[in-house]
Amino acid sequence: MPPEDQTGFQHIRVLDGGMATELERRGCNISGPLWSAHVLDTSPEIIAAVHLDYLRAGADCISTTSYQISAKGYAELGRPSTDADRALRQSVELAMLACERYAAENPRPIRVSASLGPYGASLHNGSEYHGRYAIGFEELIAFHGERLAVFADTAADLIAFETIPSLEEARAILTALREFPALEAWISFTCRDRFHVAHGEPFRECAALLDHSPQAIAVGVNCTPPRLITSLIEEAENGRSRPVIVYPNSGEIWDATTRSWRGESDPVHFGRMAREWYAAGAKAIGGCCRTGPAHIAAVREAWTASGAG
Repeated sequence: MPPEDQTGFQHIRVLDGGMATELERRGCNISGPLWSAHVLDTSPEIIAAVHLDYLRAGADCISTTSYQISAKGYAELGRPSTDADRALRQSVELAMLACERYAAENPRPIRVSASLGPYGASLHNGSEYHGRYAIGFEELIAFHGERLAVFADTAADLIAFETIPSLEEARAILTALREFPALEAWISFTCRDRFHVAHGEPFRECAALLDHSPQAIAVGVNCTPPRLITSLIEEAENGRSRPVIVYPNSGEIWDATTRSWRGESDPVHFGRMAREWYAAGAKAIGGCCRTGPAHIAAVREAWTASGAG
């Protein structure tokens, strides 16, 4: 693995937060199967504005609004694969636009990560949270490879594979990456407890897998409750050489019965936890579901307070 300062991970200490939460707060409808990607069609300027808010809050890296985009998902809506490819490129262009606008305010280095969700996200049935797919390994490789082929032709600095639920899907991703040797990526897993990813494999084993790929520049945890994060950082760090990144949910819990979130989402408390996560060894911290710019500002303060900012 090349040194951290020779990869796309250079200068990244604070990640951004949730996109869907901010789009909803601005009145966007993301209830369709493409989630936040629907806004690429209807109100792309709002996406650029959210990116800019995260940069102003202190994010060193912003992720594109492409998590849910795939040819498979667009086909289910009766749209051609070329529309999916165009949306992937547009998501990068909007992130780059926000970076250009921010550069006029602050010249600090910023990275853009091209977000890609797991195969389960394209099924719209919650299977990204358990990883039990009725699909073969070669099909998984092809699913991820077709989107990588598009991003390989964009200005994105790196690929962010997010909410990956299983060891097998991580293997498929690393296999697909080999076809695009110029690309660097992090793989971030969703975890069900302090020691295991959603599908059940030890997180430590998933982190170890990435050590075998020169293209994997970090291992992460996202879309996971904050209370599990410190233990998962320790699991990932046990004998591993990859930087560890974490971007958990706000701490609120989704109630499927009432179809609403319950619990507290306190940015100040999130910032206190971020101090603990940096102390535990996390190299970069951000937020996932239900986090916003206030959470990221608190993370930035935590990084500065760590004495390394």
